Amino acid sequence: MDMETADTGAHAKFVLTGPEETFDPRVTAHRGDLADVALAGKLFAPHYAEAMPMRCSAPKAMLRKLPGKDHEAISELLHGEQFLVLDIAGDWAWGYCGHDKYVGYVPVHALQQLKKTPEPTHLIFARAALVFVEPDHKSSVMKRLPMGARIACGEASECGNFLKTGKGYVHVRHVQPVGTKVVFDGSNGTAALAEQLIGAPYLWGGRSGDGLDCSGLVQTILMLTGVDAPRDTDQQLAALGENIAEGDDLRRGDLVFFPDHVGLMVDKERIIHSTSHAMQVVIEPLADIVARFARTTEQPILARKRLS
Repeated sequence: MDMETADTGAHAKFVLTGPEETFDPRVTAHRGDLADVALAGKLFAPHYAEAMPMRCSAPKAMLRKLPGKDHEAISELLHGEQFLVLDIAGDWAWGYCGHDKYVGYVPVHALQQLKKTPEPTHLIFARAALVFVEPDHKSSVMKRLPMGARIACGEASECGNFLKTGKGYVHVRHVQPVGTKVVFDGSNGTAALAEQLIGAPYLWGGRSGDGLDCSGLVQTILMLTGVDAPRDTDQQLAALGENIAEGDDLRRGDLVFFPDHVGLMVDKERIIHSTSHAMQVVIEPLADIVARFARTTEQPILARKRLS
């Protein structure tokens, strides 16, 4: 497909001279009236805009399908993560998440310009971390950050138990340097990390220790172990791991995919997942989930995957 420039300005216009490519609207910043300029030459739009990188400054912010707090939540942006803004209208910014390209709207007040925020150096790997006024667990708490949040930490306190952030102090046992992997049980810490979330409420679109859905749990846990994962279950099914041979036992850390659902094995018979059936993160026998799905589908398990 070729495109010819029709005019220039804040939003360039192009004329299509060939067919459009097919695309997944969840991860392609194309709105009908506006698209990411990176898509010029691939998809037609009346206008194109250059993405403006910003960073989430709130503890977390829901990503919504349409602008407005009453519209459906489709994912969640966590503190310190980037959001690439293509349009701002009123209180809402439209664009896509830097970590997985997921497209949607977030409140403008949850974002700050990249140049006004320090580059994150650490990730929260505990279910949540408190930011204290002083490097002392008895001091006042300034804010609470969820698992997966990114923060900029400086020098360690005199006692060595806290790291200084831009505002306040965080305990060293709640953070890990960006780019490192958490290892709890040998070479695979995924199940141990997920077990920290037992009892966390099921939240459609959520992906933090304060509430999350099934694929949000998997994406967040894998991120902490150094594995980039897409947002939704079908995307994860296509992108993650290798198929486990039929007849082979499942192991701790294996992924099991069901219709529109995913969970993580804690041993060869039990699975941890965030489920609307219990409305929280639970561990239960895999056989129980299979029995529930068997009531409505002929193929309860779509795939069993093992991460390398």
